[in-house]
Amino acid sequence: MNLESLRDFCIALPGVTEELPFGPDTLVFKVRGKVFLLTPLDGSKTQFNAKCDPEKAEELRETYSDVKPGYHMNKKHWNTVYVTGSIPSETLFSWVKDSYDLVVASLPKKDREELHSATG
Repeated sequence: MNLESLRDFCIALPGVTEELPFGPDTLVFKVRGKVFLLTPLDGSKTQFNAKCDPEKAEELRETYSDVKPGYHMNKKHWNTVYVTGSIPSETLFSWVKDSYDLVVASLPKKDREELHSATG
């Protein structure tokens, strides 16, 4: 995984927008206006913050040395993931999708139904 493949994956998800609300150095992905992933644009290495179920967040931190509590985020619900090659890309993309799904699940029923119908 690199920044380009991370971006491509995120924007391919239904209802996703990308923004720079914190300035030019942090790319933020939202679904229906709610953040599900942030990634810095100014580093030489890829990393991202993803929302996570609190129990799973702790489990991932204990299992993977490249998963830390969310930097500048609620550490109970967010992880910072450093992309070093130690975790397979498929696993990383599944965590991104999990983050997206958590946010979608918190949306009003009408929004969830619209997103679901957009996926066919």
